[in-house]
Amino acid sequence: MPARGVVYVHSSPTAVCPHVEWAIARVLDTPVRLEWTEQPAAPGQLRAECSWSGRPGTGGRLAHALRAWSMLRYEVTEEPSPGADGERISYVPGRGVFRTAIGANGDIMVNEDRLRALLAEARRPEELAYGLERLLGAEWDDELEPYQHAGDGAPITWLHQVV
Repeated sequence: MPARGVVYVHSSPTAVCPHVEWAIARVLDTPVRLEWTEQPAAPGQLRAECSWSGRPGTGGRLAHALRAWSMLRYEVTEEPSPGADGERISYVPGRGVFRTAIGANGDIMVNEDRLRALLAEARRPEELAYGLERLLGAEWDDELEPYQHAGDGAPITWLHQVV
C-alpha cells in the first residue's frame, strides 16, 4: 500500500520555486510542476501545495529535500499506512524543524516516554504547560497559522511517485 500526504510550501521567493519543484521531483522520481500563487501573508512570496503518493517514509524524504532552502516555510504530512504511523514535519526559518507522529484523524500523537520525561522534569505547573506546548508544536503552529489561512481555497497539484 502506498503512503499519501501533502506538501504545503507556505512561502517561497520566486527564484527558489523551480528548485523546490526539482527537489520534489527528485524524491518522487517524476516531473513536478506546481501551481504557484501569491502568499498574502508574505508579500512578494509565493505558495503552492501538492498531494503525493509513494512509499512509506516519502514525507520525511520530501521534508529533507526542502531543507536545502532555509528561507522556505513549509509543512509535509504523511498519512498513516499499514505498519507506519503518519507524521507531520513543519519548518519555519529561525525556528527550525518540528516533527511529530499523527494519527488517522490528523491529531498529534505524543508517545508515553516523552510524556513521562516531561512529567519528571517539570517542577512547576508553568513548566509542564510549556513542555506540553512544545510537544504539540504550538510555536510552529502559531507562526504558520497566517500562512495556512492565506492558502484556503488555493489550487492543489496531485503527484504520484513512480514505483
